[in-house]
Amino acid sequence: MDPLLHRGIQLFNNGEFFECHEVLEESWTPERGPRRLFLQALIHVAVGSYHCRRGNPAGAVRQLRKALRKLEAYLPAYEGVDTAGLARDALALIQRIEAGAAVSEYPRISAA
Repeated sequence: MDPLLHRGIQLFNNGEFFECHEVLEESWTPERGPRRLFLQALIHVAVGSYHCRRGNPAGAVRQLRKALRKLEAYLPAYEGVDTAGLARDALALIQRIEAGAAVSEYPRISAA
Protein backbone atom coordinates (compact mmCIF):
# COMPACT_ATOMS: atom_id res chain seq x y z
CA MET A 1 0.00 0.00 0.00
CA ASP A 2 1.14 3.52 -0.81
CA PRO A 3 2.76 4.96 2.36
CA LEU A 4 0.72 8.19 2.16
CA LEU A 5 -2.52 6.22 1.85
CA HIS A 6 -1.50 4.02 4.77
CA ARG A 7 -0.67 7.07 6.91
CA GLY A 8 -3.91 8.80 5.90
CA ILE A 9 -5.92 5.76 6.96
CA GLN A 10 -4.14 5.65 10.32
CA LEU A 11 -4.91 9.32 10.93
CA PHE A 12 -8.53 8.87 9.85
CA ASN A 13 -9.08 5.90 12.16
CA ASN A 14 -7.53 7.90 15.02
CA GLY A 15 -10.12 10.63 14.42
CA GLU A 16 -7.53 13.05 13.08
CA PHE A 17 -9.66 14.01 10.11
CA PHE A 18 -8.01 17.30 9.21
CA GLU A 19 -4.55 15.74 9.30
CA CYS A 20 -5.81 12.79 7.24
CA HIS A 21 -7.09 15.21 4.62
CA GLU A 22 -3.69 16.90 4.45
CA VAL A 23 -1.80 13.61 4.02
CA LEU A 24 -4.19 12.16 1.44
CA GLU A 25 -4.09 15.41 -0.51
CA GLU A 26 -0.32 14.92 -0.91
CA SER A 27 -1.05 11.65 -2.70
CA TRP A 28 -4.10 13.02 -4.58
CA THR A 29 -2.52 16.18 -6.02
CA PRO A 30 -0.14 14.56 -8.54
CA GLU A 31 -2.57 11.73 -9.46
CA ARG A 32 -4.11 11.80 -12.93
CA GLY A 33 -5.60 8.30 -13.33
CA PRO A 34 -8.64 6.55 -11.87
CA ARG A 35 -6.96 6.50 -8.48
CA ARG A 36 -7.48 10.25 -8.24
CA LEU A 37 -11.25 9.96 -7.64
CA PHE A 38 -10.71 7.15 -5.13
CA LEU A 39 -8.39 9.35 -3.08
CA GLN A 40 -10.76 12.27 -3.45
CA ALA A 41 -13.61 10.12 -2.09
CA LEU A 42 -11.55 9.30 1.00
CA ILE A 43 -10.72 12.98 1.42
CA HIS A 44 -14.44 13.85 1.23
CA VAL A 45 -15.22 11.35 4.02
CA ALA A 46 -12.47 12.85 6.15
CA VAL A 47 -13.65 16.42 5.52
CA GLY A 48 -17.28 15.44 6.13
CA SER A 49 -16.33 13.84 9.44
CA TYR A 50 -14.32 16.93 10.35
CA HIS A 51 -17.28 19.22 9.59
CA CYS A 52 -19.57 17.01 11.65
CA ARG A 53 -17.26 17.13 14.63
CA ARG A 54 -16.97 20.93 14.28
CA GLY A 55 -20.75 21.43 14.32
CA ASN A 56 -21.35 22.04 10.62
CA PRO A 57 -23.98 19.44 9.70
CA ALA A 58 -24.78 20.92 6.27
CA GLY A 59 -21.10 20.90 5.27
CA ALA A 60 -20.70 17.39 6.63
CA VAL A 61 -23.62 15.97 4.65
CA ARG A 62 -22.50 17.75 1.48
CA GLN A 63 -18.99 16.26 1.70
CA LEU A 64 -20.23 12.79 2.65
CA ARG A 65 -22.65 12.71 -0.30
CA LYS A 66 -19.80 13.66 -2.65
CA ALA A 67 -17.79 10.81 -1.16
CA LEU A 68 -20.60 8.29 -1.73
CA ARG A 69 -21.01 9.31 -5.37
CA LYS A 70 -17.29 8.88 -6.02
CA LEU A 71 -16.95 5.65 -4.02
CA GLU A 72 -19.55 3.92 -6.22
CA ALA A 73 -16.92 3.29 -8.90
CA TYR A 74 -14.60 1.59 -6.39
CA LEU A 75 -16.97 -0.83 -4.64
CA PRO A 76 -16.62 -3.23 -2.93
CA ALA A 77 -12.86 -2.80 -2.42
CA TYR A 78 -10.02 -0.85 -3.98
CA GLU A 79 -6.31 -0.82 -3.13
CA GLY A 80 -6.99 -3.01 -0.12
CA VAL A 81 -9.60 -0.60 1.28
CA ASP A 82 -13.05 -1.94 2.15
CA THR A 83 -14.90 0.73 0.21
CA ALA A 84 -18.28 -0.97 0.71
CA GLY A 85 -17.85 -0.79 4.48
CA LEU A 86 -16.73 2.82 4.28
CA ALA A 87 -19.73 3.74 2.12
CA ARG A 88 -22.07 2.00 4.57
CA ASP A 89 -20.52 3.89 7.51
CA ALA A 90 -20.65 7.22 5.65
CA LEU A 91 -24.33 6.68 4.83
CA ALA A 92 -25.07 5.84 8.47
CA LEU A 93 -23.34 9.07 9.51
CA ILE A 94 -25.44 11.07 7.03
CA GLN A 95 -28.59 9.47 8.45
CA ARG A 96 -27.61 10.31 12.04
CA ILE A 97 -26.81 13.90 11.09
CA GLU A 98 -30.04 14.36 9.15
CA ALA A 99 -32.05 12.87 12.04
CA GLY A 100 -30.47 15.40 14.39
CA ALA A 101 -29.06 12.59 16.49
CA ALA A 102 -25.91 12.91 18.52
CA VAL A 103 -22.88 11.56 16.70
CA SER A 104 -20.54 9.49 18.80
CA GLU A 105 -19.16 7.21 16.10
CA TYR A 106 -17.49 8.09 12.85
CA PRO A 107 -16.74 5.92 9.82
CA ARG A 108 -13.67 3.70 9.90
CA ILE A 109 -11.46 2.72 7.01
CA SER A 110 -10.67 -0.99 6.97
CA ALA A 111 -7.64 -1.91 4.93
CA ALA A 112 -5.75 -5.10 4.26
